[in-house]
Amino acid sequence: MTLPVVIVGGLHGEARRSAVRELLATVPRSVALHHDLAAAAGGTVRRLVHDASGELSRGEAPLVGDCACCALREDLLPELWRLASDGRTRLAVVELWDSVEPRAMAEVVTAHGGEALDLTNVITAVDPALVLPYLANGDDLTEVGLAAAPTDRRTVGDTWARQLEYAPVLALVDSAHAAAGDRALLAQLHPTARRVHIGSGELARLAFAGFDTEAAAAAQHPACALLPQEADTAGVATFVWRRHRPFHPERLHQALEDLAAAATRSRGRFWLADRPDTLLAWDCAGGALCVQSSGPWLASLPDAAWELVPPVRRAAAALGWHPEHGDRCQHLVFTAPDLDREGLARLLDACLLTDAEFAAGRQAWKRLPTAFGPLLDTAS
Repeated sequence: MTLPVVIVGGLHGEARRSAVRELLATVPRSVALHHDLAAAAGGTVRRLVHDASGELSRGEAPLVGDCACCALREDLLPELWRLASDGRTRLAVVELWDSVEPRAMAEVVTAHGGEALDLTNVITAVDPALVLPYLANGDDLTEVGLAAAPTDRRTVGDTWARQLEYAPVLALVDSAHAAAGDRALLAQLHPTARRVHIGSGELARLAFAGFDTEAAAAAQHPACALLPQEADTAGVATFVWRRHRPFHPERLHQALEDLAAAATRSRGRFWLADRPDTLLAWDCAGGALCVQSSGPWLASLPDAAWELVPPVRRAAAALGWHPEHGDRCQHLVFTAPDLDREGLARLLDACLLTDAEFAAGRQAWKRLPTAFGPLLDTAS
């Protein structure tokens, strides 16, 4: 018998627990599993299995290689298989601990669940009043006691952004403190998400809607991510900046601090004149900017290699294909309250190659200062 599995995550703990309670109350024979990583520093991960009536079982799993998330994975699958084998559970609700990101767990369930498990959806629970404070929080997870491993270098802001943007369903609590701007920010950050209110009864149906991990991963990949469009509502704006000319590496590097501080959230893809074959990803939340290589641009690959590229990537490249640069482009999106669109456009445009620099050609571009070398070469 195949057991449907829905993942409920998010840093907003009370909202997450409210979503789980609704699912247990509205889906007969549903069971929730929660792994508490708060005691991971002591070498154990605590497991709680419960249904609408209360606790069913409790246990502990040893830490795996100082990685609490690894211990979670090692303990979660056997528990899910056990529920599937007894045939009495209609829905398994996996409630993730605060800083655990849903993508990793979704891919584990899909890859190793076999015929016994069917991941039917991923839900992130949200308190709209907390979206901006969490997104703007640049504290390391270690500083706030939410790190999943001693080597965890994530921040509150970037962790929350990934939790929010991966899930196709956002479960919202009714918050008296949420303003129109909070809801506008949420809508602009993840415009394609289905937003439902906890208590409306809709979660029970959406829990079985179906989920495709490959499509979800493609939607997050810098080369083909479905980035937000231009918007301006309730004082919150999204600015989309697109150009084809490459960045001057030194001028862009000098502007990074100002660009990272210009918006609550920014993301996208870009290219540097001295690295014309490398697709670079831009990911920034809470002022913490991550710039890294995401492989080659398709235009830099030989024709024979295109057959190895996923169709969604080829389709995304074809949509914006440039006769000279191919799929190479600047596509950055900035979202924030009181966003200075004009100032951002001026700053970004000033970082592009000038007419004279562009006319000098690619051989000259390769001799430009390699300002990103220490960052990108070390990361690779």
